[in-house]
Amino acid sequence: MVRKSLEPAKTGLLALKSFNANKYLKKIGLGKEDHYFWKQVGKGLLCTYALFGAAWLYNETSPLGWWTLKPKPKEEKELAHLYERREFPYPGDAEAMEEFIAKGGMIGTTIGPKGALEMDKDSINYQKQLQDKKFENEAFKMWVRMRSEVVADLQSKGYEIE
Repeated sequence: MVRKSLEPAKTGLLALKSFNANKYLKKIGLGKEDHYFWKQVGKGLLCTYALFGAAWLYNETSPLGWWTLKPKPKEEKELAHLYERREFPYPGDAEAMEEFIAKGGMIGTTIGPKGALEMDKDSINYQKQLQDKKFENEAFKMWVRMRSEVVADLQSKGYEIE
């Protein structure tokens, strides 16, 4: 039986020199012959992200306010001249946040009517005013419906009513 002499374990710089990284990288598809492929993949991803980024930026800050990539509903198109984009305050600015909440804050949508709301109104009064307005509209609709039913009933009985 022939015994091999035991070699001392490679440590430090000697172990680092014996480690062949390219051998392992080649096995997972990252060797020197794959560099061109990954370069092309990187270029493709970069161009794709650049196009999507440009489209997203253009959609958010379009100089052509009438042409963005997202469709607008019919109602918004008809009333677009009455609205402008509402500016939200920076969350760390306490004074601006209080002023924003006093003007109505997050009530409604991110677009608000042109012109500043009166400063003396607070959000509770503004919300109450919106509820009152909605209530008045519903009451008016109900009154018109009842009136038309009464008129139709009287006309069916033979009375002439306009």
